[in-house]
Amino acid sequence: QVQLVESGGGLVQAGGSLRLSCAASGRTFSVYGMGWFRQAPGKEREFVAAITWSGGSTSYADSVKGRFTISRDNAKNMVYLQMNMLKPEDTAVYYCAARTTPSTMYRYWGQGTQVTVSS
Repeated sequence: QVQLVESGGGLVQAGGSLRLSCAASGRTFSVYGMGWFRQAPGKEREFVAAITWSGGSTSYADSVKGRFTISRDNAKNMVYLQMNMLKPEDTAVYYCAARTTPSTMYRYWGQGTQVTVSS
């Protein structure tokens, strides 16, 4: 089992920045990659960004490219999402997730943290 706990959400004005953190514990040695997802009210959960645990390869949704940066600190078992130039449409609950192989779905999920961007 891998446990994930997000933090860092809050209320910010459009154009502002926030950094989300995700603390991983448990069988972290089994983790292949980590991802951030978000779900806005009335919408389906969507992919935001991902990073491999070992090599640090990253990928992003088109909607956040150039504004968000995902990073990890293996020594601390932490993953971060730096969000800049935030827009009202970025308002959502943000979830951290982990998967154990590159071909499997994300198996472990955090409880989510609310990000609200005011216009």
